[in-house]
Amino acid sequence: MSYADIIFKNMCKEILENGTDTKGEKVRPHWQDGSVAYTIKKFGVVNRYDLRKEFPAITIRKTGIKSAFDEILWIWQKKSNKIADLNTHIWDEWAGDDGTIGKAYGYQLSIKHKYKEGEFDQVDRVLYDLKNNPYSRRIITNIYVHSDLNEMNLYPCAYSMTFNVTKEKKSEKLVLNAVLNQRSSDVLVANNWNVVQYALLLMMFAQVNDMIPGELLHVIADCHIYDRHVDIIKTMLQREPFPAPKVSLNKNIKNFYDFTIDDLIIEDYVTHEQIKNIPVAI
Repeated sequence: MSYADIIFKNMCKEILENGTDTKGEKVRPHWQDGSVAYTIKKFGVVNRYDLRKEFPAITIRKTGIKSAFDEILWIWQKKSNKIADLNTHIWDEWAGDDGTIGKAYGYQLSIKHKYKEGEFDQVDRVLYDLKNNPYSRRIITNIYVHSDLNEMNLYPCAYSMTFNVTKEKKSEKLVLNAVLNQRSSDVLVANNWNVVQYALLLMMFAQVNDMIPGELLHVIADCHIYDRHVDIIKTMLQREPFPAPKVSLNKNIKNFYDFTIDDLIIEDYVTHEQIKNIPVAI
């Protein structure tokens, strides 16, 4: 069975059994019909995935791996905030009249900053350091920029990545690991989606630097299940997981900016019946 399923099911059980219910409290999210969207939440959830063992996609519900890949390319490669640059409509609810999500996500990664070594945006700085200073403890990105929050249509949920290189004994190649910090995670809608995305990002960065993709540590401050998702989650908890899929990238790609959606290879992804028309809190 997929290890990601085990992590997901244990996390959901812990939230439902020991979480804090926000019903009746002052909260920001609401449903499309205008009613308040309450949650059951846990603080400080930490999940660890080892990409050397298997790809972390759950099977008790299908995760749109290709769509998740498309979005991570939109943010990290295109560094875009324009929803027209996406092949899905997942950001439509947060688009402004100008067709963008404001100064959020890809916009922040596109801004160049001055360093001793020259000017880089955050993505290019990561790529530079992985090539030239792989053992640096400062390979970090952060898109939660307070001076721009009032111009973001949605504050970043997954906001920071810390990359760290290790080396296995009896191996010539370095291992690339990362910590994904997330302020908020909608467990049903986006938890595994984010895990899959940042696993793929880690795989891309590792490949173009001739490294082995290692561990992804996912740290979530507010990990929650929305009230209208509880019954769906309980149904998923009754499902028996399948083996993890085999997910790889086109090995011929040596430059991060050359990856396209067609370079993603997914094999043997067997899942339970997809759950459709899931309500999304906004």
